Amino acid sequence: MRYAQILSSGGYVPERLMTNAEFDRLLGESVGDWLVENVGIRERHFMAEDQTTSDLAVAAAQVALERAGLEPTDLDRIIVATDTPDYLSPATAAVVHAKLGARRAGVFDVNSACAGWVIALDIAAKTLVTEPDERFVLVIGAYGMSRFLDWGDKKTVTLFADGAGAVVVGAGSQPGWLATAMTAAGEYHDALGIYTGGVFRPASLANLERHGPPTVQFVRKFPATFNTEQWPPLIERVLAKANAATGTRLGPDDVDRYYFTQVNLRTLEATMAALGQPLEKTHWIMDKWGYTGSACIPMALDDAIAQGKGPTPGSLVLFCASGGGIALAASLWRWR
Repeated sequence: MRYAQILSSGGYVPERLMTNAEFDRLLGESVGDWLVENVGIRERHFMAEDQTTSDLAVAAAQVALERAGLEPTDLDRIIVATDTPDYLSPATAAVVHAKLGARRAGVFDVNSACAGWVIALDIAAKTLVTEPDERFVLVIGAYGMSRFLDWGDKKTVTLFADGAGAVVVGAGSQPGWLATAMTAAGEYHDALGIYTGGVFRPASLANLERHGPPTVQFVRKFPATFNTEQWPPLIERVLAKANAATGTRLGPDDVDRYYFTQVNLRTLEATMAALGQPLEKTHWIMDKWGYTGSACIPMALDDAIAQGKGPTPGSLVLFCASGGGIALAASLWRWR
């Protein structure tokens, strides 16, 4: 039997720091206290003018590869999860391929907004289980949303930030990946996103004059409690799938570490309470790095490991994500 295991992690946070106090001055009103109380964000980082999403991805990937003891030429596939690509086409994974020098690897992007990295991780796991000639897949979540911000819109500019996280997934003889569950609420596809630049609204001169440049925007509201209502049943589903596949009786208490989309600290607190789990089982980074979308879960994993709070050998790890669309995914792993 072949199994997929997470071998290493890596993360990258760009240097440029912007605090809540700076946004207070920029916007001409106090937003910092509200952000801390309601979201948990105190500061965030943005990429430099000469950086792109692929640069962030490469920086995180290099750390993960070094920790795994691998060279870029050892990779069989590179999957980049992002909705802020370098180009509309080709894939940002191809740019990462060139910058890393990973000449053997196949490449593709996954765009499920902020749920993309968990979905990419599932694809990597299933690839290694079913493809006997492949051994190592690099899975990167990368986010360069600062390029799509309206700096006068306090609802978005104070939340989003840039960064990248990566893991190397390898084929092994012991179970790592156990199950993945996905769902969606497509009726909210037009609620939050970047709606200029694709086929729906091409970036023509007429559209740019009418709608402005491509920017991330909240078009209409979706329920504030959406994640706290949807994550627990999704977690129950992935645990049930793992139990059916392995003959176990795992429940929320058996999970040692939970890593969630880092959009809101209050949501993490409410979800853990709904699951009956202590807050110490999860980890958050939005306080210091803002909201980094498809990169936030691997960044949280890597930060927890760096702080000595990460998973230990044999522990159960659950990743749970949601993103614009709305796409949702949860994946359960046994740590090697």
